[in-house]
Amino acid sequence: MEGDWISPGRDCGACGYGTCDEFFFALNAGIKKREECPFSSKNRCREIPGIRTVLGTEDILGNSFDFILHPLPGECSARKILLPFRPDLVERWNICPDDIITGRPMGAGCPVQHVLRVLSANCVSGVIVTHVVGPLFSRGREVKDLKAYHIIGFEGMAESIGQSPVFGKRMSFLPAYCMMNLAHTGVVNQLFARKEGLQVKVEDIRIL
Repeated sequence: MEGDWISPGRDCGACGYGTCDEFFFALNAGIKKREECPFSSKNRCREIPGIRTVLGTEDILGNSFDFILHPLPGECSARKILLPFRPDLVERWNICPDDIITGRPMGAGCPVQHVLRVLSANCVSGVIVTHVVGPLFSRGREVKDLKAYHIIGFEGMAESIGQSPVFGKRMSFLPAYCMMNLAHTGVVNQLFARKEGLQVKVEDIRIL
């Protein structure tokens, strides 16, 4: 048993499984070793009831952030809202919910190509709402490669670290699944108080 392994909750797919929970079952079955999780160190990760979080108040560059953005209840990652460099492709390719798309968020300066599952797509504006799902999720499925896109927003549940989200304010936050562990900034433009916590939407995303 590897009961001392603590889930980072990133579902990054680097271990070969689609989710941290799947890796945990493989770990306890003796199929995997804890070292195969790139975020397995207990000094970096912890899990608390009802919410998964990253230990610490600074990103990989030592920059502090105001809050961590977690998935909405029942979802696999915070929602990422994007606009392709070619918005016409949404209509031309008939991009629909549950499609798998790939591309690099070049406008935000992120060097990582993302694999995303579509939640909704608007053929007029070209705006697509997605979940980050990782490369394992796309195996054996048709993939529509956008090549490049702008990140225009995120939506999820906020866990306050330095400061609680403030409507209309540009703030620094960390998407809980971000494999670079790099703080983002954005303007908070929507807040909802729910029984599970504070739901927040952030737009005008920049990585400074």
